Amino acid sequence: MLDSICTVLTALWHQDFTTLMAPGSATLIYLCVGTLILLESGFIPAAPLPCDSVVILSGTLAAVGVVEPWVIFTLIMSCAAIGSWLASLQGMWLNRLPLVQRWVQSVPPAKLQTVDKLLSRHGLVALFCARFIPVVRSLLPLMMGMRVQRKRSFQYFAWFSAFIWSCLLVGMGYMLPSLPENISRVVTMMLMAAPVITLCIGVSSWIIYKFRGRLKKSV
Repeated sequence: MLDSICTVLTALWHQDFTTLMAPGSATLIYLCVGTLILLESGFIPAAPLPCDSVVILSGTLAAVGVVEPWVIFTLIMSCAAIGSWLASLQGMWLNRLPLVQRWVQSVPPAKLQTVDKLLSRHGLVALFCARFIPVVRSLLPLMMGMRVQRKRSFQYFAWFSAFIWSCLLVGMGYMLPSLPENISRVVTMMLMAAPVITLCIGVSSWIIYKFRGRLKKSV
């Protein structure tokens, strides 16, 4: 059983259609895909997992009949939303730790009020946008769990963003087999590269922001 799971995980990682289309592999695909999405959405250490490409691949597998389209879509959406909820629970738990409380108390009250205002005004929209950015999709719910009190609204946006994210990526994967092979290959490469490019843009923007802030202080 463990060997079969490792084989499916390796095939998902390397986009190995031949292995994934083997008879009887559907159940293991459901298990592995659901676990990957749950971990990547809910735990920051799992952020490097290639979940966007796995979701697209799942749509393609649904298109060729390896997995059931509605089963894989519901699984991905549910695991993504539950992962965001788990990340928010981690934030609530971390906020109770004495060490974290000391860090928060060391921040000037005006800064904390600014953070709370931004999260209360734009946090739910940011939660929706963060679903499409690796690393941020697990980091932002954690931060909101520490500071945001509107839990019902959080759950609504978590499920809504997971639904849209699953629709887009699974739908893209589902359409790939119907495209000409040369176009399908280019589209697949672009979809695989998009999360990495987005992450690089975000990290670069943060570095530039920090560098400009220090430069202004020095001047």
